[in-house]
Amino acid sequence: MSCVSGCHCVKCGAAVPAPESAGVCPACGDESAVLEIDFDLDAVRTSMTREALASRPGNHWRYRELLPVEPDEAASGWPVGWTPIVEVPRLSQWAGVGRLRIKDDGRNPTGSFKDRASSVGVVHAVQHGAERISCASTGNAASSLAGFAAMAGLPATIFVPASAPEPKVAQLLIFGADVRRVRGSYEQAYELCSAECALHGWYNRNCAINPYLVEGKKTCGLEIAEQTA
Repeated sequence: MSCVSGCHCVKCGAAVPAPESAGVCPACGDESAVLEIDFDLDAVRTSMTREALASRPGNHWRYRELLPVEPDEAASGWPVGWTPIVEVPRLSQWAGVGRLRIKDDGRNPTGSFKDRASSVGVVHAVQHGAERISCASTGNAASSLAGFAAMAGLPATIFVPASAPEPKVAQLLIFGADVRRVRGSYEQAYELCSAECALHGWYNRNCAINPYLVEGKKTCGLEIAEQTA
């Protein structure tokens, strides 16, 4: 069970209603006034015990009390997270440190850390009745969104600058995404994506103004803490 208790602006601190998609503080009104999801940590402590964690699946949904969504039966089986921590002795020797380990998020479904965010964003979009999800990206975020949208059966439109690498664009098309090439920079692709989301009511997955995505990303830190305890 999610333990979301509210939402606040990181700039002015005001409590604001949690948006259905992306959004910034209505009082501040600019993109530096991003929103952050709040959790009832007392409720989290009560239910997310060591014993409870030991019985849960090996994916990022194991931290469901600290996530803003509750996955359905299909999404709860997505193999996201609980990636291994690997010893890298040669790299530690090169870096001149006694011991170095890496968190191998290349094991995630589309091969990147961004899967933690996209999985949460897609589930949130579906639960709020979104008919389409969209983002602007030149790389892993786009691939991740396209993959998880396909798994959820949610149409995705992805805006990429014309300079985006062909292999990346091909991956988006393989996942069935609607790809819009923009004759301009990433910033122009981002602005066009945001405008189209506002015009058509699409779910906006752009992480700069969507407060739900970072909640998925933080599970990497939670896993490191649990795996190294």
